Amino acid sequence: MTKRHGYALLAAVLAVIVVVSAAIYIGVTGADDDTKDQLSASPRGPRNSAAPASSGTWVGTWSASPAGAEPGTEARGMAGRSVRNVVHTSVGGESTRITLSNLYGTRPLTVTHASVAVATASNNPTAAAGTLRRLTFRGDTSVVIQPGQQIVSDAVRLRVPHDSDLLVTTFSPTASGPVTYHPHARQISYVADGDHTEDPSGSAYHEQSPYWRYLAAVDVLSSETDGTVVVIGDSITDGITSTMGANRRWTDVLADRLREDSGAPRYSVVNQGISGNRVLSDGRPGARGGPGANPSGLARFDRDVLGRTGVKAVVIALGINDILRNPQETDPRRITEGLRELTRQAHARGLRVVGATLMPFGGHRGYTPALEGVRQAVNKEIRSGKVFDSVVDFDKALRDPYDPRALLDRYDSGDNLHPSDEGFRRMAQAFDPADLKGSSAAEL
Repeated sequence: MTKRHGYALLAAVLAVIVVVSAAIYIGVTGADDDTKDQLSASPRGPRNSAAPASSGTWVGTWSASPAGAEPGTEARGMAGRSVRNVVHTSVGGESTRITLSNLYGTRPLTVTHASVAVATASNNPTAAAGTLRRLTFRGDTSVVIQPGQQIVSDAVRLRVPHDSDLLVTTFSPTASGPVTYHPHARQISYVADGDHTEDPSGSAYHEQSPYWRYLAAVDVLSSETDGTVVVIGDSITDGITSTMGANRRWTDVLADRLREDSGAPRYSVVNQGISGNRVLSDGRPGARGGPGANPSGLARFDRDVLGRTGVKAVVIALGINDILRNPQETDPRRITEGLRELTRQAHARGLRVVGATLMPFGGHRGYTPALEGVRQAVNKEIRSGKVFDSVVDFDKALRDPYDPRALLDRYDSGDNLHPSDEGFRRMAQAFDPADLKGSSAAEL
């Protein structure tokens, strides 16, 4: 073979290699996201936690405020157990990430494995086929969260549907002290002995729980949502009397409205209600210098509202517990000034604020004519336009027209204070979505 013929043969071989390589590249990059995930996933384990595409907006699809330390967990926490939290999405997205909290812990919380998946059905601990994703934290599967701190996971690619249940599972091998939790979830979650974070099946999750543990937020990367509405409130916002597992809190219904109404702002809704919460006063003091349970709206506003992902507007529904719970606040000016301070803090971040009037509680065991007078005075100031940018008049929407001191019967859960499912729906119907993007500001 001459040198010229050798060069020609080499060139031909190189050309074939280039063509074959290009075909392989096109075949892989041209695949859809599900196909690419399948190529990178093991047959039995969770799919690859690939970094998400950069398009879209990060918004909150679910959240719950840490409310205290779970009684009975002071010694061992959830050591040696898998906690599978079931949470309901407000909006969907192409990728997701979670926030874990050790706010009420007294020792470092070690999480060695965590996962996220779409539930196969509502109120079910089993993951839908092919949706389980291993979570990492700065590239590691294990993370240590110091007392009083929280951490956000790395993003994973997962098509999260709107209005659906997600399963967020954590495993802690060692004792960590008190568990940071949200007690009135109105949703059943699950617990298993041993590490079952990456089990798609729910068969190991024999224990049911009415709490959310450690999990504080779930965000999604969405191409259909422009921002997040954060609602801060008390047990009425927490949905304490709504049907268990049915997602009938008034914030759930509002999220449906914003998603389905073509003229509404493209916002998600996250619920930062804590049962018993007040504007001015904290709940129980913390142990050994730690944070107190049920911190006031003023104390938690920066963390629970301003610190949420993609927040564009704030809804404030607080004040009734300041009147009803000891020490009772009988000066309406102090309550409205506290609410006004929350508005100032939101305005400092350029956020729109919608505030709610206080609903009636006639017939409740704590009712007195004097306290009713305080409620009426607070509502008068709220309606004046000098507290919030816009007002949603829950009082007017749910009160009995023949006895304005009380809830209308069909809106009353039976305790003369908290709404029924129908009452929660009425609250969401009374809300004008246009107020979330109004231009007028309160005259503070």
